[in-house]
Amino acid sequence: MVVTSVSSDAHTWNLVHLQLVLEELGHQVVNLGACVPDDLVVSECLRTRPALVVVSSVNGHGYRDGLRLIGRIRANPDLARTPVVIGGKLGINGSDGRDRAGSLRSSGFDAVFERATGMDSFISFVTQLSVGVGK
Repeated sequence: MVVTSVSSDAHTWNLVHLQLVLEELGHQVVNLGACVPDDLVVSECLRTRPALVVVSSVNGHGYRDGLRLIGRIRANPDLARTPVVIGGKLGINGSDGRDRAGSLRSSGFDAVFERATGMDSFISFVTQLSVGVGK
C-alpha cells in the first residue's frame, strides 16, 4: 500500500499514524511522506503496484490538490483500476455545505473519509478491500 500527502501538505504525523494502522492490519506500506509532487505519487504507484493508495490531508487543501492528483493517477492506464482513497481535512472552511466527497468520488476516488467519519470507516474499508486480495 502507498500512503502519501498532497503536494501542498507538510504534515507527517497523520502519515505515520496511517502507516502504523495499515501495518497492524498486516499490510506492507510505502510511506511517501509530506509535500509529495503528483508525478512522484504516480511513478511510485507504477513502481510498487499497490493494492491501495491512501492520500491524507491535514492542511485543508485536500479537495483542490486531491482533484488534481486523482486526475493524474486515473490518466495512467496502468493505474486506472488501482483503489485510491482520500481523507482528512479536505477544505479550509469546514463543512460549508459543498459536497466535496461526492465530487472527489465522481472524479475517481474510490472512497472519501472526511474528518468527521473517523478511522473506523477507513479501517472497515481497508478490511473489506483486503478480503480475498493479497496484501
